[in-house]
Amino acid sequence: MNIEEFDYHLPESLIAQTPLKNRDQSRLLVLNKQNGTMEHLYFKDVIQYLNPGDTLVLNDTRVMPALLFGLKEETGAKVEMLMLAQIEGNDWEVLLKPAKRVKVGHRLNFGDGNITAECIKELEHGGRVMRLHYDGILQERLDELGEMPLPPYIKERLDDPDRYQTVYAKESGSAAAPTAGLHFTDDLLKQIKDKGVNIAFITLHVGLGTFRPVSVDNIDDHEMHSEYYQMTKKTADLLNQTRANGKRIISVGTTSTRTLETIRRDHSRFLEKSGWTDIFIYPGFKFKAIDGLITNFHLPKSTLVMLVSAFSTRDYILNAYQTAVQMEYRFFSFGDAMLII
Repeated sequence: MNIEEFDYHLPESLIAQTPLKNRDQSRLLVLNKQNGTMEHLYFKDVIQYLNPGDTLVLNDTRVMPALLFGLKEETGAKVEMLMLAQIEGNDWEVLLKPAKRVKVGHRLNFGDGNITAECIKELEHGGRVMRLHYDGILQERLDELGEMPLPPYIKERLDDPDRYQTVYAKESGSAAAPTAGLHFTDDLLKQIKDKGVNIAFITLHVGLGTFRPVSVDNIDDHEMHSEYYQMTKKTADLLNQTRANGKRIISVGTTSTRTLETIRRDHSRFLEKSGWTDIFIYPGFKFKAIDGLITNFHLPKSTLVMLVSAFSTRDYILNAYQTAVQMEYRFFSFGDAMLII
Protein backbone atom coordinates (compact mmCIF):
# COMPACT_ATOMS: atom_id res chain seq x y z
CA MET A 1 0.00 0.00 0.00
CA ASN A 2 1.14 3.53 -0.75
CA ILE A 3 1.51 6.13 2.01
CA GLU A 4 -0.59 8.61 0.03
CA GLU A 5 -3.63 6.37 0.57
CA PHE A 6 -3.66 7.51 4.22
CA ASP A 7 -3.55 11.24 3.57
CA TYR A 8 -6.35 13.70 4.32
CA HIS A 9 -6.70 17.48 4.37
CA LEU A 10 -6.63 19.09 7.81
CA PRO A 11 -6.88 22.85 8.32
CA GLU A 12 -4.25 23.97 10.81
CA SER A 13 -6.95 25.77 12.78
CA LEU A 14 -8.38 22.40 13.87
CA ILE A 15 -5.18 21.27 15.62
CA ALA A 16 -6.03 21.66 19.32
CA GLN A 17 -3.37 23.77 21.05
CA THR A 18 -4.79 23.60 24.57
CA PRO A 19 -6.91 21.07 26.48
CA LEU A 20 -10.54 21.72 27.34
CA LYS A 21 -11.30 22.76 30.91
CA ASN A 22 -13.32 19.58 31.49
CA ARG A 23 -11.71 16.40 30.18
CA ASP A 24 -14.92 14.49 29.46
CA GLN A 25 -16.53 17.37 27.55
CA SER A 26 -14.54 16.54 24.43
CA ARG A 27 -16.65 15.49 21.48
CA LEU A 28 -16.97 11.80 20.63
CA LEU A 29 -17.48 10.40 17.14
CA VAL A 30 -18.93 6.89 17.43
CA LEU A 31 -18.35 4.57 14.46
CA ASN A 32 -20.30 1.32 14.19
CA LYS A 33 -18.35 -1.09 11.98
CA GLN A 34 -21.32 -3.40 11.58
CA ASN A 35 -23.76 -0.96 9.99
CA GLY A 36 -21.46 1.90 8.95
CA THR A 37 -23.25 4.57 11.00
CA MET A 38 -21.76 7.60 12.76
CA GLU A 39 -23.01 9.34 15.90
CA HIS A 40 -21.85 12.67 17.33
CA LEU A 41 -21.82 12.82 21.13
CA TYR A 42 -19.66 13.96 24.04
CA PHE A 43 -16.98 11.79 25.61
CA LYS A 44 -18.91 11.36 28.86
CA ASP A 45 -21.51 9.47 26.74
CA VAL A 46 -19.01 6.68 26.06
CA ILE A 47 -20.48 4.82 29.03
CA GLN A 48 -23.60 4.14 26.91
CA TYR A 49 -21.53 1.81 24.72
CA LEU A 50 -19.86 -0.16 27.52
CA ASN A 51 -21.68 -3.24 28.79
CA PRO A 52 -21.44 -5.06 32.13
CA GLY A 53 -18.70 -7.66 31.90
CA ASP A 54 -16.74 -5.75 29.24
CA THR A 55 -13.15 -4.86 30.09
CA LEU A 56 -11.73 -1.42 29.40
CA VAL A 57 -7.93 -1.47 29.01
CA LEU A 58 -6.00 1.68 30.01
CA ASN A 59 -2.31 2.51 29.61
CA ASP A 60 -1.03 3.75 32.98
CA THR A 61 2.28 5.14 31.73
CA ARG A 62 3.31 8.54 33.06
CA VAL A 63 5.07 11.23 31.01
CA MET A 64 8.45 12.20 32.43
CA PRO A 65 9.48 15.87 32.69
CA ALA A 66 12.27 14.73 30.40
CA LEU A 67 13.09 17.89 28.44
CA LEU A 68 16.27 19.43 29.86
CA PHE A 69 17.99 22.71 28.98
CA GLY A 70 21.71 22.95 29.65
CA LEU A 71 25.18 23.80 28.43
CA LYS A 72 27.94 21.98 26.61
CA GLU A 73 30.85 21.85 29.07
CA GLU A 74 33.56 22.32 26.40
CA THR A 75 32.13 25.51 24.89
CA GLY A 76 29.26 26.76 27.07
CA ALA A 77 26.91 26.49 24.09
CA LYS A 78 23.22 26.03 24.89
CA VAL A 79 21.73 22.58 24.28
CA GLU A 80 18.37 20.85 24.67
CA MET A 81 18.16 17.17 25.63
CA LEU A 82 14.98 15.10 25.42
CA MET A 83 15.25 11.75 27.21
CA LEU A 84 13.47 9.05 25.22
CA ALA A 85 14.21 5.66 26.77
CA GLN A 86 16.40 4.08 29.42
CA ILE A 87 18.74 1.57 27.77
CA GLU A 88 20.56 0.17 30.78
CA GLY A 89 21.61 1.60 34.13
CA ASN A 90 22.20 5.33 33.63
CA ASP A 91 22.51 5.08 29.84
CA TRP A 92 19.64 6.78 27.98
CA GLU A 93 18.66 7.25 24.37
CA VAL A 94 18.07 10.97 23.84
CA LEU A 95 17.41 13.57 21.17
CA LEU A 96 19.63 16.65 21.20
CA LYS A 97 19.36 20.14 19.74
CA PRO A 98 21.73 20.93 18.13
CA ALA A 99 22.82 17.32 17.75
CA LYS A 100 25.66 17.82 15.26
CA ARG A 101 27.82 19.57 17.85
CA VAL A 102 27.70 16.74 20.39
CA LYS A 103 30.13 13.92 19.65
CA VAL A 104 31.25 10.87 21.62
CA GLY A 105 33.13 12.03 24.72
CA HIS A 106 31.44 15.44 24.95
CA ARG A 107 29.75 16.33 28.23
CA LEU A 108 26.61 18.34 28.97
CA ASN A 109 25.74 20.15 32.18
CA PHE A 110 22.20 20.72 33.50
CA GLY A 111 21.20 22.75 36.53
CA ASP A 112 24.73 23.79 37.57
CA GLY A 113 25.87 20.19 37.59
CA ASN A 114 22.85 18.60 39.26
CA ILE A 115 22.76 16.35 36.20
CA THR A 116 25.67 15.84 33.81
CA ALA A 117 25.60 13.67 30.70
CA GLU A 118 28.42 12.16 28.64
CA CYS A 119 27.87 11.13 25.02
CA ILE A 120 28.91 7.49 24.56
CA LYS A 121 27.30 6.70 21.18
CA GLU A 122 25.89 8.50 18.14
CA LEU A 123 22.62 7.30 16.60
CA GLU A 124 20.62 8.17 13.48
CA HIS A 125 18.17 11.09 13.23
CA GLY A 126 20.03 13.22 15.79
CA GLY A 127 19.84 10.56 18.49
CA ARG A 128 22.56 9.92 21.02
CA VAL A 129 23.21 7.57 23.91
CA MET A 130 24.12 9.61 26.98
CA ARG A 131 25.47 8.34 30.31
CA LEU A 132 23.93 10.37 33.13
CA HIS A 133 25.60 11.34 36.39
CA TYR A 134 23.62 12.74 39.33
CA ASP A 135 23.19 12.46 43.09
CA GLY A 136 20.09 10.92 44.63
CA ILE A 137 17.06 9.82 42.63
CA LEU A 138 16.81 10.66 38.93
CA GLN A 139 13.06 11.27 39.03
CA GLU A 140 13.55 13.89 41.74
CA ARG A 141 16.27 15.61 39.71
CA LEU A 142 14.00 15.64 36.64
CA ASP A 143 11.13 17.06 38.69
CA GLU A 144 13.46 19.91 39.69
CA LEU A 145 15.05 20.62 36.30
CA GLY A 146 12.93 19.11 33.55
CA GLU A 147 9.95 20.31 31.55
CA MET A 148 7.08 18.30 30.10
CA PRO A 149 7.77 17.52 26.43
CA LEU A 150 4.82 18.33 24.18
CA PRO A 151 4.23 17.12 20.60
CA PRO A 152 5.85 19.30 17.91
CA TYR A 153 2.49 20.49 16.56
CA ILE A 154 1.56 22.10 19.91
CA LYS A 155 2.98 25.62 19.89
CA GLU A 156 1.49 27.00 23.10
CA ARG A 157 2.94 26.50 26.57
CA LEU A 158 0.90 24.32 28.93
CA ASP A 159 -0.19 26.12 32.09
CA ASP A 160 -0.97 22.90 34.00
CA PRO A 161 1.45 20.03 33.19
CA ASP A 162 -1.00 17.53 34.73
CA ARG A 163 -3.35 18.10 31.78
CA TYR A 164 -0.84 16.18 29.65
CA GLN A 165 -1.16 13.23 32.05
CA THR A 166 -4.06 10.83 32.38
CA VAL A 167 -5.78 10.86 35.77
CA TYR A 168 -4.56 7.28 36.29
CA ALA A 169 -0.93 7.83 35.18
CA LYS A 170 1.37 5.81 37.43
CA GLU A 171 4.44 4.23 35.78
CA SER A 172 6.93 6.95 34.82
CA GLY A 173 8.78 6.45 31.55
CA SER A 174 6.96 8.02 28.58
CA ALA A 175 8.18 10.75 26.27
CA ALA A 176 4.56 11.40 25.24
CA ALA A 177 1.11 10.85 26.72
CA PRO A 178 -1.29 8.06 25.70
CA THR A 179 -3.71 10.76 24.61
CA ALA A 180 -6.90 8.71 24.18
CA GLY A 181 -6.91 8.38 27.96
CA LEU A 182 -6.79 12.14 28.58
CA HIS A 183 -10.60 12.31 28.27
CA PHE A 184 -11.33 10.19 31.34
CA THR A 185 -12.08 11.72 34.73
CA ASP A 186 -12.08 9.97 38.08
CA ASP A 187 -15.86 10.41 38.23
CA LEU A 188 -16.40 8.90 34.77
CA LEU A 189 -14.21 5.92 35.64
CA LYS A 190 -16.25 5.39 38.81
CA GLN A 191 -19.48 5.46 36.80
CA ILE A 192 -18.02 2.89 34.41
CA LYS A 193 -17.02 0.60 37.28
CA ASP A 194 -20.42 1.02 38.93
CA LYS A 195 -22.04 -0.17 35.69
CA GLY A 196 -20.16 -3.47 36.03
CA VAL A 197 -17.45 -2.77 33.46
CA ASN A 198 -14.00 -4.08 34.37
CA ILE A 199 -11.01 -1.74 34.21
CA ALA A 200 -7.58 -3.21 33.50
CA PHE A 201 -4.19 -1.52 33.24
CA ILE A 202 -1.22 -2.21 31.02
CA THR A 203 1.94 -0.13 30.60
CA LEU A 204 3.51 0.96 27.34
CA HIS A 205 6.05 3.78 27.49
CA VAL A 206 5.39 5.97 24.48
CA GLY A 207 8.44 7.03 22.48
CA LEU A 208 8.76 10.02 20.17
CA GLY A 209 8.87 7.59 17.26
CA THR A 210 5.10 7.86 17.37
CA PHE A 211 5.46 11.40 15.92
CA ARG A 212 8.06 10.60 13.26
CA PRO A 213 6.66 10.75 9.73
CA VAL A 214 6.69 7.67 7.55
CA SER A 215 9.55 8.32 5.10
CA VAL A 216 8.86 5.55 2.57
CA ASP A 217 6.28 5.42 -0.22
CA ASN A 218 5.41 1.74 0.27
CA ILE A 219 4.30 1.19 3.85
CA ASP A 220 5.58 -2.40 3.73
CA ASP A 221 9.08 -0.89 3.79
CA HIS A 222 8.50 1.15 6.97
CA GLU A 223 10.51 0.15 10.06
CA MET A 224 8.46 0.63 13.21
CA HIS A 225 10.03 2.08 16.36
CA SER A 226 10.25 -0.08 19.51
CA GLU A 227 8.52 0.70 22.80
CA TYR A 228 8.67 -1.01 26.19
CA TYR A 229 5.49 -2.68 27.48
CA GLN A 230 4.39 -4.63 30.53
CA MET A 231 1.30 -6.66 31.42
CA THR A 232 0.72 -7.97 34.95
CA LYS A 233 -0.73 -11.36 35.82
CA LYS A 234 -3.79 -9.62 37.27
CA THR A 235 -4.54 -7.94 33.96
CA ALA A 236 -3.80 -11.07 31.93
CA ASP A 237 -6.16 -13.15 34.09
CA LEU A 238 -8.92 -10.56 33.82
CA LEU A 239 -8.62 -10.38 30.03
CA ASN A 240 -8.66 -14.16 29.68
CA GLN A 241 -11.76 -14.31 31.89
CA THR A 242 -13.44 -11.60 29.80
CA ARG A 243 -12.83 -13.68 26.69
CA ALA A 244 -14.06 -16.87 28.40
CA ASN A 245 -17.29 -15.08 29.36
CA GLY A 246 -17.90 -13.95 25.79
CA LYS A 247 -17.55 -10.27 26.70
CA ARG A 248 -15.67 -7.51 24.89
CA ILE A 249 -12.21 -6.04 25.36
CA ILE A 250 -12.22 -2.30 24.62
CA SER A 251 -8.77 -0.79 24.15
CA VAL A 252 -8.16 2.84 25.13
CA GLY A 253 -5.65 4.15 22.63
CA THR A 254 -3.26 2.81 20.05
CA THR A 255 -0.64 2.19 22.75
CA SER A 256 -2.89 -0.21 24.65
CA THR A 257 -3.81 -1.82 21.34
CA ARG A 258 -0.19 -2.40 20.36
CA THR A 259 0.52 -4.02 23.72
CA LEU A 260 -2.52 -6.29 23.64
CA GLU A 261 -2.02 -7.34 20.03
CA THR A 262 1.70 -7.98 20.57
CA ILE A 263 0.99 -10.47 23.33
CA ARG A 264 -1.85 -12.20 21.49
CA ARG A 265 0.19 -12.34 18.27
CA ASP A 266 2.83 -14.38 20.06
CA HIS A 267 0.64 -16.43 22.41
CA SER A 268 -2.73 -18.20 22.36
CA ARG A 269 -3.89 -16.30 25.44
CA PHE A 270 -2.96 -13.25 27.51
CA LEU A 271 0.09 -13.75 29.72
CA GLU A 272 2.08 -11.85 32.32
CA LYS A 273 4.64 -10.36 30.00
CA SER A 274 7.12 -7.52 29.48
CA GLY A 275 9.49 -6.56 26.70
CA TRP A 276 9.88 -4.39 23.62
CA THR A 277 7.40 -4.27 20.77
CA ASP A 278 7.86 -2.97 17.24
CA ILE A 279 4.52 -4.30 16.01
CA PHE A 280 3.27 -2.44 12.91
CA ILE A 281 -0.50 -2.61 12.48
CA TYR A 282 -1.91 -1.58 9.11
CA PRO A 283 -4.72 -2.81 6.83
CA GLY A 284 -4.58 -6.56 6.40
CA PHE A 285 -3.63 -7.11 10.06
CA LYS A 286 -5.70 -9.75 11.84
CA PHE A 287 -6.77 -8.51 15.27
CA LYS A 288 -6.82 -11.16 18.00
CA ALA A 289 -7.07 -9.08 21.18
CA ILE A 290 -9.57 -6.23 20.94
CA ASP A 291 -13.25 -5.79 20.11
CA GLY A 292 -13.46 -2.01 20.38
CA LEU A 293 -11.13 0.98 20.25
CA ILE A 294 -11.20 4.46 21.79
CA THR A 295 -8.74 6.76 20.07
CA ASN A 296 -8.03 10.38 19.17
CA PHE A 297 -7.74 11.77 15.65
CA HIS A 298 -4.25 11.22 14.23
CA LEU A 299 -1.84 12.91 11.84
CA PRO A 300 -2.25 12.38 8.08
CA LYS A 301 -0.11 9.56 6.64
CA SER A 302 0.85 8.37 10.16
CA THR A 303 1.19 4.81 11.40
CA LEU A 304 -1.64 5.57 13.83
CA VAL A 305 -4.09 6.37 11.02
CA MET A 306 -3.02 3.05 9.49
CA LEU A 307 -3.70 1.19 12.75
CA VAL A 308 -7.18 2.69 13.08
CA SER A 309 -7.87 1.92 9.40
CA ALA A 310 -6.83 -1.69 10.00
CA PHE A 311 -9.40 -2.03 12.78
CA SER A 312 -12.12 -0.85 10.41
CA THR A 313 -11.49 0.00 6.75
CA ARG A 314 -9.44 2.76 5.23
CA ASP A 315 -12.42 4.24 3.35
CA TYR A 316 -14.65 4.23 6.45
CA ILE A 317 -12.00 5.91 8.60
CA LEU A 318 -11.01 8.57 6.05
CA ASN A 319 -14.68 9.33 5.46
CA ALA A 320 -15.10 9.74 9.22
CA TYR A 321 -12.08 12.05 9.30
CA GLN A 322 -13.54 14.13 6.47
CA THR A 323 -16.80 14.40 8.41
CA ALA A 324 -14.90 15.42 11.55
CA VAL A 325 -13.10 18.15 9.60
CA GLN A 326 -16.39 19.45 8.17
CA MET A 327 -17.92 19.51 11.67
CA GLU A 328 -14.81 21.20 13.09
CA TYR A 329 -13.77 18.54 15.57
CA ARG A 330 -10.53 19.24 17.44
CA PHE A 331 -7.58 17.11 16.32
CA PHE A 332 -4.53 15.37 17.82
CA SER A 333 -3.33 15.17 21.44
CA PHE A 334 -5.64 17.74 23.05
CA GLY A 335 -8.41 17.11 20.56
CA ASP A 336 -11.61 15.07 20.43
CA ALA A 337 -12.09 11.31 20.43
CA MET A 338 -13.45 8.47 18.36
CA LEU A 339 -15.01 5.19 19.48
CA ILE A 340 -14.98 2.28 17.00
CA ILE A 341 -17.14 -0.72 17.89
